[in-house]
Amino acid sequence: MQQAHVTLDPAFRIAPVHRRTFGAFVEHLGRCVYTGIHEPGHATADEDGFRRDVLELTRELGVTTVRYPGGNFVSGYRWEDGIGPVGNRPRRLDLAWHSTEPNHVGLDEFMRWARRAGVEPMMAVNLGTRGIQEALDLLEYCNLESGTHWSDLRRANGAKEPHAIRMWCLGNEMDGPWQIGHKTAREYGRLAAETGRAMRMLDRDLELVACGSSGSSMPTFGAWEATVLEETYDVVDYVSCHAYYEEHDGDLASFLASAVDMDHFVESVVATADSVRARLGAKKRINVSFDEWNVWYMSRFQNAEPPADWPVAPPLLEDHYHLADAVTLGGLLISLLRHSDRVTAASLAQLVNVIAPIMTEPGGRAWRQTTFHPFALTAAHARGEVLRVEPVSPVHETARYGEVPLLDAVATRDAETGETVLFAVNRSTSEPLELTVDSRGLGAVAPTAAVTLSGPDVYARNTADDPDRVVPRPLTGLTADGGTLRAVLPAVSWNMIRLSGA
Repeated sequence: MQQAHVTLDPAFRIAPVHRRTFGAFVEHLGRCVYTGIHEPGHATADEDGFRRDVLELTRELGVTTVRYPGGNFVSGYRWEDGIGPVGNRPRRLDLAWHSTEPNHVGLDEFMRWARRAGVEPMMAVNLGTRGIQEALDLLEYCNLESGTHWSDLRRANGAKEPHAIRMWCLGNEMDGPWQIGHKTAREYGRLAAETGRAMRMLDRDLELVACGSSGSSMPTFGAWEATVLEETYDVVDYVSCHAYYEEHDGDLASFLASAVDMDHFVESVVATADSVRARLGAKKRINVSFDEWNVWYMSRFQNAEPPADWPVAPPLLEDHYHLADAVTLGGLLISLLRHSDRVTAASLAQLVNVIAPIMTEPGGRAWRQTTFHPFALTAAHARGEVLRVEPVSPVHETARYGEVPLLDAVATRDAETGETVLFAVNRSTSEPLELTVDSRGLGAVAPTAAVTLSGPDVYARNTADDPDRVVPRPLTGLTADGGTLRAVLPAVSWNMIRLSGA
């Protein structure tokens, strides 16, 4: 059996665990909203038509923020369509996803859902077909108390108190030719800067996100960030990253190592942002909002034919995740935590039905996909400070990323409770990995819980009929001897080991 080693020490601090790392994303795409979070005729529906079963699963998932309403959808969205009496709202064609948007759920409904779910809203503005004035109108509607046209209209629509939204995305994926209103970096940078400055005139306490590259494989990657930040550096707080991963042609080893690419993406964007900072002589640092990330079998979507008509909430992008997908997602969370010094917000895309950890049947059941579990457990137990973990690990060769360590790991420590949590992935496709943990730097600690997400069939899935086929189970064989812990991590596994002060 191959062996790996990690050292846990509270002195190896990276940054605080940011609660916004555990954000998600709700877009008007497919069944994410309609028959996802909202289904008035459902047996669990509340007075506003929101599915209580989905609300309960959202709370269990541990989601802290939700980005809304897109995504590609936002670049053609008229936010005014989604306010006022539902019966008076227009139906619109959504060009992004070739669907009809009935606008039964709009801004005020979403804000009521967010309050019930206990999540912070993260709003995106349309800089594709619209611009500065529409963004200002939306901000006035959301954040001003009263006494103006839009704030008084919000109150008339039943929202007496301001929505007080702090975090705003200045458009979405504007580097992408698929995006309505696609722009060059200079065009977008100027528009984002002008929009952001105007928004800050209305509300100085906003946190603004500029669009970074929609993927590290974009031909403009790096140059896009540099140009956009040259225009927006003094206005924005974040630059965005978007990344999706899938298994290609049965290459499981590369897929399990997807966090290597995420590491490279984040580090490249940070280096570019810091280069612009140096050239401008700026004091502040730009952080990263990784506000779209997930496992997504995008090749299936790209090869699919669009519907012949314009349906309402058609099933789109409904990937059904297996065990290996969940292990890979757990590794991506390790990457996000490892970069907590600069990645201070992130959004799993998306929340329900659309490449999502939660699935629903129209009129029927809701269940947890395999990917639900590593996210929920990390969100629940990552507290305090992120600790740097430098694994000493055997490596193996992958087709996409060359040699990669079999072990990927990060840890967090809560000084108040004395609890330290190790999150670890064994990327081996066939062999268990013996892990030795040197915990002497933590003082007297003892394992209190250890779970693994693993199994004999790496392509096993959860379904409505078998919702618990893939769930975390106790990690057996864990031993503790003084300041040394030993565990055997199964092949293709995500693992969590909790240690408490004795």
